[in-house]
Amino acid sequence: MRVALITETFLPNVNGVVTTLCRLLEHLRDHGHEALLVAPDGSVGSYAGAEVIPLRGVPLPAYPELRLTPPQLGLTAQLRRFRPDLVHLAGTMALGVAGRHAARRLGVPLVGAYHTDFPAYTAHYGLGFLRDLAYRYLRWVHNSCALTLCPSLATIADLRSHGFRRLRLWGRGVDTERFHPRHSSEAWRASVGAQPGERVLLYVGRLAPEKRIDLLADTLPTLPNTRLVLVGDGPARPALEQRLRGLPAHFTGYLRGDALAAAYASADMFVFPSDTETFGQVIQEAMASGLPVVAARAGGAIDLVRDGTTGALFRPGSAPELREQTLRLVRAPAQGAAMGAAGRAAAERRSWGRVMDELLGHYETTLRRQRVPHRLARAS
Repeated sequence: MRVALITETFLPNVNGVVTTLCRLLEHLRDHGHEALLVAPDGSVGSYAGAEVIPLRGVPLPAYPELRLTPPQLGLTAQLRRFRPDLVHLAGTMALGVAGRHAARRLGVPLVGAYHTDFPAYTAHYGLGFLRDLAYRYLRWVHNSCALTLCPSLATIADLRSHGFRRLRLWGRGVDTERFHPRHSSEAWRASVGAQPGERVLLYVGRLAPEKRIDLLADTLPTLPNTRLVLVGDGPARPALEQRLRGLPAHFTGYLRGDALAAAYASADMFVFPSDTETFGQVIQEAMASGLPVVAARAGGAIDLVRDGTTGALFRPGSAPELREQTLRLVRAPAQGAAMGAAGRAAAERRSWGRVMDELLGHYETTLRRQRVPHRLARAS
């Protein structure tokens, strides 16, 4: 099978889309398939044996590390030279037009993956008036796909209510060797300023308005004997540093590899107030690391967190409920440890291999369905 993937984010960026793409490219290579990746310039030249074709992009004002990559001349010709069996749109926005056009010109099926809730983002950047337009555009792109892969049941329900068709559930895996409780480190806790007996609350992700980290800033001053560690970076960091000045809070910037694994395993609890997540890969990584999770009852968190068993859910946007659920676990470390153990057990059932095999099954089904009309046309 020859698969052409189109994305608007890739290495060296750190996010759930990039993690998923890396795992997919590795899986395709390991199973004898060939892949080509179209990504913004500034990415690596190849990954897991797949060539990476760079496209010119413009840094987004709110996210300089991400690039808006408009359709560009020559993309269809480059894909034609690769001779793909199908084209996979990996959560693109601007490049959705180019992928749709290229797949039609090449006569191959288009598979879309809905990674990011762009319509929900509009409200956090003062662009709520564009929400319906965003849905209309994305519906136009995704309804041209043979199928659209959604990471959570909440995403399927939302898209279906807005007229999206041919939706399928496709979750995400987690590396349970990389993210494991055994990576806990007292040296790491000391490096972030944790005092003896202090409970460390961990957040991992972009520091941006749609992540609702303002709720953590509201909550931290009311929590006794706790320290907040924020792993990541983004446009909201300067304002957050100002708000949290003088409080037990520590910013690490982006972490990768062993450093990220140690951060998860060395904390006591994972807090994730975002209500715009289609999945929430960092939730799975925290669970694999043995942490109880406090998350907003929205999006992918509903599928991942079993309220009262692996963590606690709170009403989206409610700082009082976030405080209540967090304080309850701060005061009951034994309960938190039991939730963390249950989360670890749940994560062990979500291997990347099984998730990627499921994706290859979707590919094969799509290709079989395409061949049937072609055979019928020849027979007539």
